[in-house]
Amino acid sequence: MINNYIFVSILLSALVTWLTRVTPFILVKYRGLPKVVERFLQYLPVSIIFALILSSLTNGKIGQLPTFKWLDLVAVFPTIYIAFRYRNLVMTVVFGVILVAILRFIF
Repeated sequence: MINNYIFVSILLSALVTWLTRVTPFILVKYRGLPKVVERFLQYLPVSIIFALILSSLTNGKIGQLPTFKWLDLVAVFPTIYIAFRYRNLVMTVVFGVILVAILRFIF
């Protein structure tokens, strides 16, 4: 009895998760988005990337100002240069990862 209950729970959870992730794609494909939403979404990737970079460069503790991870901060500037110079996301990510690995190995 418990095994069936767990199995059905897992299946229903998977169905709900799948539906909530697939439904927006289906709706956008056939209905489209309003122009205001499309304009807003153009800025979203840049803001998400900036937030991820900033959160990975700082350490925050309650009651204190954020501190920087100086080694990672040093790696950001050459990586940004590569991103703007070549406009290739895969090359930028690989370069950034290798640069951080080298800097951490040295320091």
